[in-house]
Amino acid sequence: MNDDEEFIPETEAATPKKSFWAHLNDLRTALVRSAIAIGVALVACLLLSPQLVRILEYPLTRMNMFEAPRPTVSFQIGENKLGPYPVTREQFAGLPPGEAPQLVFQVGIAKVGQEQVATLKLLPPPPPGTTNLGVRLHNFGPAEGFFVAFHVALYGALIVSAPFWAFFMAQFFLPALNLKERGLLFSWIGWSVALFFAGVGLTYFALLPLALRAAVEYSQLLGFEAFDWRADEYIGFVAKFIFGMGLGFQFPVVVLLLVKLGMVTHQQLAHYRRHVAVLSLILGAVLTTPEVITQVCMAVPLYILYEACIWIAWYWDWKKRKAGGVIDV
Repeated sequence: MNDDEEFIPETEAATPKKSFWAHLNDLRTALVRSAIAIGVALVACLLLSPQLVRILEYPLTRMNMFEAPRPTVSFQIGENKLGPYPVTREQFAGLPPGEAPQLVFQVGIAKVGQEQVATLKLLPPPPPGTTNLGVRLHNFGPAEGFFVAFHVALYGALIVSAPFWAFFMAQFFLPALNLKERGLLFSWIGWSVALFFAGVGLTYFALLPLALRAAVEYSQLLGFEAFDWRADEYIGFVAKFIFGMGLGFQFPVVVLLLVKLGMVTHQQLAHYRRHVAVLSLILGAVLTTPEVITQVCMAVPLYILYEACIWIAWYWDWKKRKAGGVIDV
């Protein structure tokens, strides 16, 4: 808000000050209502956990988006599937024409005379648009299915119930602010929410497929098979990476708030570039999973956002000096 804008008088009636215990009771009420909202959302998300799991499996379908598609061959034995295995046309002469056919053979047994021989029956191709995940998720314990559903539902409940618990907490904090302070608070919250979802979207659609593909390639480089993963570990990895990146994208909000408060300048921000590069790697380990791939995937966007903060702080300082020293809040 500029200083030359028309002053908007306060229209709120003066209210008597509450005691410390009254404020504590209001906080307790807000927390209880927030917990109830999260609990109701948790029950709803438990009922929708299969659909939520499919959403978290989507990055697996985009693992191969950074490389040219290759022909694959899979073998179906009853309800179990082996593969897909990448092949070449020289290795597998029966490949049909096309850029990257995906063949699935049903393995069976036929009796020829006194001998039993294995048979391969070519199954119909998958429907158009169906992507082979390649990686298979498994539960290796009787309770793991429940834990997977609970973890997915918990993350989903925090998101679904966010408007409700945010409203309940706002009812506790907003009465202490005047109209101008509320306007500034809503403005910063709006940018914070936008950056959070920008970080989530970038991770979900681009960084996660890249990190998953790199994990598979690195395991194969070490000589290990990398296509059978624990479902609970995969869900935890994906959820921590997505939410960690969303929280990491709050970094510019904190930096620019310090600039607005006059605690740092754009010259100081530029001076500490190298320190922030190291800090970005540390945040990548703390907010996501402590391994190199996710650290780098998180550190690079955070550092780019820090560079954007330097330019925004420089613009604010230039605008302030141009206005003759009037601080534009």
